[in-house]
Amino acid sequence: MHPFKKILVGIKDIDARTLPAVRKAAQLAKANGATLELFHALSDTVLVEALDARRISLKDYEKQRLALVLKRLQVIAKGLRKHDIEVVCSAEWDYPPAEAIVRHALRTRADLIVAERHASRHVAGWMLAYTDWELLRQAPCPILLVKNPRPYHRPVVLTAIDPFHEHAKPARLDASLLQASGQLASSLKGSLRIMHCVAPSTLVTANWAASPVIIDTARNAELLKRARKALAAEVAQHPLPSHQLAVVEGSAREAIPQTARAMKAGIVVMGALSRSGLRRLLIGNTAEAVLDALNCDVLVIKPGRFQTKVPRRSRGAQLMALPSAMTG
Repeated sequence: MHPFKKILVGIKDIDARTLPAVRKAAQLAKANGATLELFHALSDTVLVEALDARRISLKDYEKQRLALVLKRLQVIAKGLRKHDIEVVCSAEWDYPPAEAIVRHALRTRADLIVAERHASRHVAGWMLAYTDWELLRQAPCPILLVKNPRPYHRPVVLTAIDPFHEHAKPARLDASLLQASGQLASSLKGSLRIMHCVAPSTLVTANWAASPVIIDTARNAELLKRARKALAAEVAQHPLPSHQLAVVEGSAREAIPQTARAMKAGIVVMGALSRSGLRRLLIGNTAEAVLDALNCDVLVIKPGRFQTKVPRRSRGAQLMALPSAMTG
């Protein structure tokens, strides 16, 4: 995995009072000596009738809006440049927002995309917002999803790996997770924590519906001992800053958020598996539940050979005409 030298931050609301994603991207850019790019996609629908009413062409309207957006981005950039950060600004008419960000990342060869979480709690709590999910599914490079507005201050960086490389998870992805976690912990002067989840071993009676589940504690102890040894051996193969290891009993769905809260993690680093068009992250379909349960930022790493399916060509402005019955 390459160091973060080109960081792209997708700004969803350029007029927001606070911009946590920009602030944290700037911290990373400063710490890594990286170039920071502020990007905004103009993805709102343009009504033909509105253009006609204003007696302005689509081309002129696009230019006016782009100029206003770039002016606002330059104001944000000016404040960041005071901290000796190299900042560039760009905006483009393109939609949907997730694809626009991915296309721009491809053109600029960004090493990292930083984006603010688009939804807080929602009716179906396990579902990611569409833009978040599409970014995670389609982005060609690591994505930092900002969920907590507080700036980094010597953050705890937590990553979960599988030293046994089960569930079709490739060893090279774990290597990327460790490398990224070490980079973050070192550059932000934080601390590194590495965990592995071990599902509890159980013995279930034949009449399982009527009888209680019996925990095989002896087998659990042996599994935990074996897991600790494997985790230590795996981590020892990689050059990492000072770190602590933890083997946690439980499923990834529950154990990762619980451990992150217990350790007061600032960033959790997770891996994505390129199965079923990358609709599945982590193991099975647990990633959405994990991401929603975490109250800290999440860095998602892709396998090295991942290729996005997002078309390279921008869509331009989204133009729509109202039905005649509605305008008459």
